[in-house]
Amino acid sequence: MWNPSPTAHSFPPSVLARRSEFRKRKLGLMPSAVRRLLDTCGEVFADGGAGIVPSSEDVDRIMSILDGIDASDVGLTPDMSYFRRGASRGTPVITYLPIRELEQFSMVIFCLPPSGVIPLHDHPGMTVFTKLLFGSMHIKSYDWVNVPQNLAELVNPLQPTSLPPGLRLAKVKRDAIFTAPCRTSVLYPEDGGNLHCFRARTCCAVLDVLGPPYSSARGRDCTYYHDRPYAWFPGGRGEPGSR
Repeated sequence: MWNPSPTAHSFPPSVLARRSEFRKRKLGLMPSAVRRLLDTCGEVFADGGAGIVPSSEDVDRIMSILDGIDASDVGLTPDMSYFRRGASRGTPVITYLPIRELEQFSMVIFCLPPSGVIPLHDHPGMTVFTKLLFGSMHIKSYDWVNVPQNLAELVNPLQPTSLPPGLRLAKVKRDAIFTAPCRTSVLYPEDGGNLHCFRARTCCAVLDVLGPPYSSARGRDCTYYHDRPYAWFPGGRGEPGSR
């Protein structure tokens, strides 16, 4: 079960810092692998839009290039300041490094210090490629469940129930630890784990390609969620807090 938090286009300011100077510094010195990825994404997403999924051949093209990219291609090393937790014991700051932001797609890097968290969020109408450049992180992802009209009878015929306002059912797609080097993962508008949360076990760098990108003007805001086990709710076959 899910309880959506207020909609926002970017991650909470207390969690994320944007470093636009990274883009200015790197574009002129871009390695061939990154340039090839940009060119390929430009081709694949040229005629795309919300809800339009690239062909399997195009998905393979992008994944093949991403699989061959590592941290050295984008000029990152674990000893950089982006990956230091800092003296504060508060929430570790996650740094957002934009590489290219276009109407058709965006390419960004997230830098997470140890214990850094990118909260549970969605990707409305988007196809997203994620490559862990270095580090180890726990990823938990979900897909929405299409709830049948007779949900109450299916759940418990003797205790009819319905979803409370603002809540939706979702199923776990992935709940695992990923450690670089590992293959690129991809999620789609309706499946593949469109909602996910990242929790860094060590310092991590994550390269994301989003097609199309978030856009408030086009109704593609990033929404954050709280997850609750179904058994937590009345009529959900369990006591509150059980899993």
